[in-house]
Amino acid sequence: MRKRADWMVKADEVILEVLEGGLMLGPTAIAKNGDLSRQHVTNRVSILMAYGFVERVEEGYYQITDRGRAWLEGEIDASELDPTGDRYE
Repeated sequence: MRKRADWMVKADEVILEVLEGGLMLGPTAIAKNGDLSRQHVTNRVSILMAYGFVERVEEGYYQITDRGRAWLEGEIDASELDPTGDRYE
């Protein structure tokens, strides 16, 4: 069972599930595959980066981290995490 935090929204789960395939994707591709708006994905990816669930691999491309995968598998309680400070890299 996935343990969400107050800062999380449904789109976060969708974004992580799209990235779970192991590809490096940009916000447009994530949005298209997750049926979300590109701007919403861009905003949420910044927050997911701050909590260590997603990392930027190069300008405009992101991938899921081990922490993101662990959350999807129900191994991490997101409400116990603090931002890592990587939000505005």
